[in-house]
Amino acid sequence: MRRADRLFQIIQVLRRSSRPVTAEAIAVELETSKRSIYRDIATLIGQRVPIRGEAGVGYVLDGGFDMPPLMLTSDEVEAAVLGAQWVAGRGDPALARAARDLIAKIAATVPERLRPVLLEPAVASPPVWDDRKPEALDMARARAWIHAGRKLALLYRDERERETRRVVWPFLVGYRETTRLLVGWCEMRDDFRTFRTDRVVAADFLDERYPARPAALRARWVAKIEAEKAAWIAAGRPPPEKRAQ
Repeated sequence: MRRADRLFQIIQVLRRSSRPVTAEAIAVELETSKRSIYRDIATLIGQRVPIRGEAGVGYVLDGGFDMPPLMLTSDEVEAAVLGAQWVAGRGDPALARAARDLIAKIAATVPERLRPVLLEPAVASPPVWDDRKPEALDMARARAWIHAGRKLALLYRDERERETRRVVWPFLVGYRETTRLLVGWCEMRDDFRTFRTDRVVAADFLDERYPARPAALRARWVAKIEAEKAAWIAAGRPPPEKRAQ
């Protein structure tokens, strides 16, 4: 690895960690010596990169520091393009269009040496064989309602064709290979529920905000899922597949 690339990668390692990172840990990840990391850290500090810490304790990157846009490695370009390809084939129309725009922007701005990664990729998302009908739930608007912390009123049809009316506090949209899931707190069930978006018959976007932050609901939901998973593992059984309700 060139030293310039290594300096950039050190910043990346520090930026993605919320705790001090030792020179030894950085050296192992970048496959170099601790002595080289110490010299590189000193060089970065000399270039006014806001790194704090000391040898033997660890280093942190102060908040607010950012790198120039699209200083990407070939692996990062492939990761971004692979993810964007998946979303372009399986996301709702607004996200799919945004994913295609993202690929075009990356292609237009990456250095010439990285163009082959885009033109001749070593990875690709599999083709989508999808005959889904247009959905009654406007997914772009649903994502906006999640960001705003507002309620949705759904007319929902389950796998047995039974219809119920639900008022939901949505906080997450999940994507599977051929289905999308809306996760939220259901007022009728007084619990978390997952709804397949293709089973939504009608949706009303309410102006009322729900009494919680979307991030807090997501954290509670994840904690519940992890607790259920741990209980099943402790009982010697694999976790059951979560089905839409």
